[in-house]
Amino acid sequence: MNITTPRPARRTVGLALAATAAVLGLTACQGSTSGTDTTGTPVGGRSHAAGTETDDTKPRRLLWMGDSIGEAQAPALGAAIKAGGAEFASMAAAGGGGVIGETAAPTWEELPKKLASFKPDVVAYQVTTYDWGTADEQRAGYERLAKTVNDAGADLLIVSAPPFKIDDFYKEHEAAIKTAPTSARGVADKHPDTVHFLDATALWGTDSTAATAQRSKDGIHSCQQGSAAFAAWFGTELNKRYAFTPAALDQWADGPWTGDKVYGRLGCA
Repeated sequence: MNITTPRPARRTVGLALAATAAVLGLTACQGSTSGTDTTGTPVGGRSHAAGTETDDTKPRRLLWMGDSIGEAQAPALGAAIKAGGAEFASMAAAGGGGVIGETAAPTWEELPKKLASFKPDVVAYQVTTYDWGTADEQRAGYERLAKTVNDAGADLLIVSAPPFKIDDFYKEHEAAIKTAPTSARGVADKHPDTVHFLDATALWGTDSTAATAQRSKDGIHSCQQGSAAFAAWFGTELNKRYAFTPAALDQWADGPWTGDKVYGRLGCA
């Protein structure tokens, strides 16, 4: 695959900052469920007083899982999470990364090793484009993931995938792609203390061709701007559930991650 010349760094950084700022502005307008009270405590969350940390402060170590869409989001997400004071590792893999069916074999081989070595307290799994199967098969895969992660002492966050182009490769699996988020949500609802479903349609919308979806030229992955927007959105979601305060944009959005080779492969120019 030809690698195009990257966008000049200053322009890329500016667009990434603009994207994240827009997301944070949208979040602030979404109502009390995503806001804070006058004490600095997020609604339904914990105090974020400076210097305060409790035994259940999370995440201290976040493990990210997904397919090539997640792989393109990982550089921005890692920069944002690290700037927020937590450790970050990614298992997102091109051509796989799922937990359902034959394509999931590498994930199930690697995951126990990663849980043992990295010891995350939160694992975030983005529903992949390979989570094919019946609704029962999907639920079984997500249940297995929840048990594996929870048994390792970590919470599981299942994140819905962004809308993406259903090309010839995905066409025969379109029905399964559509049922996967519902299957994942059902599993999360059964384990409310340790598994949570994050619906990212608030960020991306549902139309892969719309500007809000922020897809790259291939209609599937995100470039720097979209990845930065996701990282900012995800930080606000962590803020709602844990004592995690996202770092200010200028602490991570203009970092070296914008030059990651994954964006060159996607033609993010």
